[in-house]
Amino acid sequence: QVQLVESGGGLVQAGGSLRLSCAASGITFITFSRYTMAWFRQAPGKEREFVALIRWTDSSTSYVDSVKGRFTISRDNAKNTVYLQMNSLKPEDTAVYYCAARLSDASYYRSDQYNYWGQGTQVTISS
Repeated sequence: QVQLVESGGGLVQAGGSLRLSCAASGITFITFSRYTMAWFRQAPGKEREFVALIRWTDSSTSYVDSVKGRFTISRDNAKNTVYLQMNSLKPEDTAVYYCAARLSDASYYRSDQYNYWGQGTQVTISS
């Protein structure tokens, strides 16, 4: 059973940076390397939205328009970990950020397309 654990959330001022990490357990690093990994976020009163994904074959990435140029998703297969570097943070980035995984190589943008989820980490940006 795959388990995902996020960390790195916190409270920062607008314009600041955070790096989120998502560590996967219950799988080997070879298997982890075959997962499409993604980050979603959910703000109070809003639906969970796609933020970024990274595929396993060529590590190609995709981002929601609102974070392009500010966020970078990356992965370290040897550590079974995916990261989300968030720069130039804005108050509207405030949300609970979730890591998600699917054992397949494609670009999935809907939350119902992912099989495994972490518990989430809170990110709060003050103005």
